[in-house]
Amino acid sequence: MAPGEDSRTFAGLRDKLKATNLYDAKIGAIHFKNKVGKFGNLINPNHRHDEEHEKLTDEKRTRIAESHRFNSFAPERDGNKIKWYVDGQDYFYAVSVALEKAKETIYIEDWWLSPELFLRRPPYYNQEWRLDQVLKRRAEAGVKIYVVVYKEVAQAVSCNSAHTKHALHALCPPGTPGHGNITVMRHPDHNVFENAGDMTFYWAHHEKFIVIDYEMAFIGGLDLCFGRWDNRQHPLADVHPAGVQNEMFPGQDFNNNRILDFQTVEDWKSNELSKADYGRMPWHDVAMCLVGDCVYDIAEHFVLRWNFVKRDKYKRTEGFDWLTMTGREGENEDLVAVQRPKHPVGEYIHHPLSPLENRSWAHHQQGTVHAQVVRSSCDWSSGILTEHSIQNAYCEIIRNAEHFVYIENQFFITSTGDQQAPIHNIIGRAIVDACVRAGKEGRKFRVIIVIPAVPGFAGDLRDDAAMGTRAIMDYQYKSIHRGPHSIFEQIKAQGVDPEQHVFVFNLRSYDRLNKTPAMVKQEEKSGVKYQDVQRAEAEEIMAGGVHSTTDEKPTLGDDTGDEERERLIDQKRRFEAQREEVGLDHETTSTDTISQTAMLNGGRVSEQRWDGDLEDEKHNFVQEELYIHGKLLIVDDRIVICGSSNINDRSQMGLHDSELSIVMEDYNTIDSLMDGRPFKAGHHAATLRRLLWREHLGLLPAQPLDASKDPNAQPVDVCPNDIIEGPEYEFVADPMSDKVWDMWTGNATVNTQVFRHLFRADPDDNIKTFDDYEAFLPRHNKFKQGHLHDPFMPAEEVRQKLDQIKGHLVWMPLDFLCDAPMAEKGMQVNAYTESIYT
Repeated sequence: MAPGEDSRTFAGLRDKLKATNLYDAKIGAIHFKNKVGKFGNLINPNHRHDEEHEKLTDEKRTRIAESHRFNSFAPERDGNKIKWYVDGQDYFYAVSVALEKAKETIYIEDWWLSPELFLRRPPYYNQEWRLDQVLKRRAEAGVKIYVVVYKEVAQAVSCNSAHTKHALHALCPPGTPGHGNITVMRHPDHNVFENAGDMTFYWAHHEKFIVIDYEMAFIGGLDLCFGRWDNRQHPLADVHPAGVQNEMFPGQDFNNNRILDFQTVEDWKSNELSKADYGRMPWHDVAMCLVGDCVYDIAEHFVLRWNFVKRDKYKRTEGFDWLTMTGREGENEDLVAVQRPKHPVGEYIHHPLSPLENRSWAHHQQGTVHAQVVRSSCDWSSGILTEHSIQNAYCEIIRNAEHFVYIENQFFITSTGDQQAPIHNIIGRAIVDACVRAGKEGRKFRVIIVIPAVPGFAGDLRDDAAMGTRAIMDYQYKSIHRGPHSIFEQIKAQGVDPEQHVFVFNLRSYDRLNKTPAMVKQEEKSGVKYQDVQRAEAEEIMAGGVHSTTDEKPTLGDDTGDEERERLIDQKRRFEAQREEVGLDHETTSTDTISQTAMLNGGRVSEQRWDGDLEDEKHNFVQEELYIHGKLLIVDDRIVICGSSNINDRSQMGLHDSELSIVMEDYNTIDSLMDGRPFKAGHHAATLRRLLWREHLGLLPAQPLDASKDPNAQPVDVCPNDIIEGPEYEFVADPMSDKVWDMWTGNATVNTQVFRHLFRADPDDNIKTFDDYEAFLPRHNKFKQGHLHDPFMPAEEVRQKLDQIKGHLVWMPLDFLCDAPMAEKGMQVNAYTESIYT
């Protein structure tokens, strides 16, 4: 043979073999060998960082982070245009507008995603704006949609990511437009049989963000899931004598974790919590929408996460492609975890699909906000060395605060040093340092913390099942003021009075269930409970989703459950047939919610009409904690941090839950005041803080349900925020004003007293032991949870006392169970499990 002929011959043979079953068998054997080899990861936790090329990548990432503020993977970037959203109504409406305009790609990262979530309300009149329907339209239009959701530990969390994946994949079946344009990954796996050594038991993917066409991003505290939609008046009631089609919270979207946590969420119509008997848990949250260079950094984080999960779980699975991206090509593609195995499964898809320079922000600055993306991420979540740039940002910004620190967060668990194990994040030390410096300099300085009264989860706090919740509360109290290493005691140890500087509040809301005497008669005459009618309504407007959650080929809704659906719809018909006979054929005079009465110009409770005897009405008054879920920091009306990160070790250490947040400082300043003196405030931070404070103080009007004309419910590329100017806007302009502080603390004091007197709302400062708990709120079946405590109080007195509540502020009960062991060590809380709660 001529020179080189051997190699050409063997190359030809290889090409011919590639078209044979023999070659496929060989590749299959290689993949199987590699899969079995993953079991070696069980004894090598450093398996992603021990090879030479992996060490080089780690070194490269480290050099990049060390060159950036807060040791973040992302640089500081000027010229971003950023818009804030307070509560779910505005945010979800803006997301619906932005998704509908997507042309190329959509990235979604969520802890929980509910395909049946309505982005616009009321649902009956906005059925085309259900999340899965929006995504289906975009997929059919050719948009590529990539979703990563947290794969939950089923025994601990009820969000059912399997249903999310199957429901979204089934939107565009084979042979229909859009097929293959929606891809969903679930991560991490939780046992050795699922994914060999690549698993984690305790930690979660907690990010909540969306990237659309590399043009725009949303980031904050709101998952696209049930229980999050709300508006600033925060209604608890969803009973509608005028017609169930007016419901705001269909099916599983009506929820109250204090009474009953989400159950079988894949069965979206099934809701064991009757709207006629209980109020929902209202939800307060904050998020951002941005255009500008930071969109690229959020997209880069998603591509890293996608490729890491591809490598970790779907490396040998068809239908899951590798993503490459502009700016992270060639020798830098390792920064976003691109791998090129000898026998790859899946394609290499380059993003963005059209040139990056086509983006408007690629050529000129879009806005005036200087911003930086920060994260908590590590080996298990992203395949990188640990990054905790969110904690770094919190500590530095708080420590350097001059006037005030304002925090809204779902949790507050932090340490002041190395003496508070198992708590390790040191945001508490930064608060101590800022307060001590201000105290010794004689400056007025406040740290205002707003957190939930009870940090989530179902049940009575006295039950054994609530041990985990009590453990979280115990760690929070030890972070704030209990024990020598708490924030209060550490400030006091340096000769400064902590009670002049640190203040902690909760939020609480009330409402009236519009279960009128006529509607009670309608139930009696029809033999159908309103709860069955609410189930029928959910079935009617939420049908067409995927019912099966366990089969790999789920069945579309119309093919299953026909008998159950007909039974529910028949019950609704029977219920509606009695409408005229009980007098509901005309407009009712009592409103479906009175939540507006806590807001500006919302009227007084004592002036609200009721269809019946007032003595019947008082049994329908309800209250509940207003659950704070936002993850927000505002400092000195200049700097804002917003994202998915709680203040606890899970979110802040980097080793545990994965998080993404953004640090923002607006270079566009406005003339303001700080403790009566002229002050240049950042427009973005100051206007957000002013809106939040007016909501909490009841100095904003209630929101109408139609958000189509609300500038605050549009994406940032449509219009800027409406700051809602007026006397109330000017009143809260100075965050250190004595008048503002007097109203803030005064409202909190009166509201706390009224909720205590009328409802015995717990937790409370009068509950110092478990015996006190029983005396304050006896356990019996006479009264429903959240209802009036004294059934003999005259109705007019109840109304007049509710008239005193303004806004939603209440004091955090810092003496709650102070003389009782809140979380005794045992099977649930011990040295092995305590890190789950911190």
